[in-house]
Parts: sequence; C-alpha cells; structure tokens
Amino acid sequence: MHMTDEELKALLAGRIASAEARVTAACQRTGRPRGSVTIVAITKTVSVRVAAMLPALGIPDLGENRPQELWKKASAIPGATWHFTGHLQRNKIDRTLPLVRLLHTVDSERLALALHAYAIEASRSIPVLLEVNCSRETAKGGVSPEELPALADKAVALTGLDSEAGLRIEGLMTMAAHAGDPEECRPTFAEVRMLRDELRTRTGWPLPHLSMGMTNDFEVAIEEGATFIRLGTVLFEGLEAE
Repeated sequence: MHMTDEELKALLAGRIASAEARVTAACQRTGRPRGSVTIVAITKTVSVRVAAMLPALGIPDLGENRPQELWKKASAIPGATWHFTGHLQRNKIDRTLPLVRLLHTVDSERLALALHAYAIEASRSIPVLLEVNCSRETAKGGVSPEELPALADKAVALTGLDSEAGLRIEGLMTMAAHAGDPEECRPTFAEVRMLRDELRTRTGWPLPHLSMGMTNDFEVAIEEGATFIRLGTVLFEGLEAE
C-alpha cells in the first residue's frame, strides 16, 4: 500500500522517537550526555522521498555506502549532512568528498594517499575515520587491529596535527559480527575503544569519534563509547519499496 506523505512522516516520526528513547536510555546508563551520540540514518534501502523527510524530523545526518546513490540523494536533499560509510574507490574521490561531512571507511594506505593528494590539491582538511575489522570476518572491510598502528602512522605522517590541508583523522569505525544477543558484540566495541585510546597516545591526536553500532547492537555500542551509530532497519524496515 502506498502511503501518503503525512502517513509516511507519522510512521518515521514514531520510529525515530522510539530509537531516540533507546539512545537516551543507553546514554543515561553510562553517564554520558545525550549530545555525545549522533544518529546517522543509513538510507541505502530507501528512496529520496523517504530520506528527504528525515532532517525535518530531527535526523539531519544521513549515510550512504554507494557513491552514485550519495550523489543522487545529496543533490535532492540540501538540508542533510552526509556521511560515506562504504568502500570509496579512488576514482570516485573528487565527486564524493565535497558532499560529505565525514568519510567513515579509510582502510588502506593507498586510499589514505589518494585522499591526501585530493586534500592538498583542494587546500582543505578531509575528516576521516580509520576502519578496523575487530570481528576479523573476511567479508568485512577494514584493517586488522594488528595493522591499524601502521595505517595510523602513515595517515598522521601525511598531515601534521596543525595543518590546514590534508587528512584529519577523527577516530575509528567498525562493524561487529551479527549476533542474536547484542551483548556478544560488546567485546568488539570495547576493543575498538581501547585501540582508539592507544592511538591517541601514539599519535597525539584527539580522535574524538567512534562510529560503531547498528540496528541490532547500537545500545551496547553507546555503552562502550560510540559517538556515531548507523541506523537503517530500525528506521526503515518495510519501506524499501517506497
């Protein structure tokens, strides 16, 4: 059944309110201010029509994992703040980076070098997260925890802490293995936080952000320090055909 705009807005508003209550409760359990966690709505399964309603409903941060889809939606939804959460091919850098607030998925020295070259040419700072694969699943992106220090060292060496152009490492991103019990994801999130803390000491950079937690495990991720949670199904289930 095709919903009217008002019906769709009401459905989305209810789901956002429910997710918001869960985020607030998770923050309260760990003594964190609610403002320390940003919901990034992952809009890859929904249309521009659905995604365009989110900023006015209190979710301005939207995420995409395919460059072409981000290009399309960014041009149609000027009120959004965009995050890129997928694998970014180097030939898509020039068109994608001007549109995004944060790139969550730097997972190789080759990509870091290409991003740095773009940043220098554009005379701008590029905020990024380094993607680490703490679940050690071969199908997931990201460097292993063992490889992370070398990638961080390379990225930091490219850009001094006070430089106005180059990579700006803002923290780490991960995906936990899917688990029936969200508690099973806690060790992964705790490890990422620990790795971030070690990199702070190693690099001297503040690294304020941890992008971790999705629909099935975001409350545990918040309890372990997530600052960005990436929500799709909990907001959009059943709306794929809209």
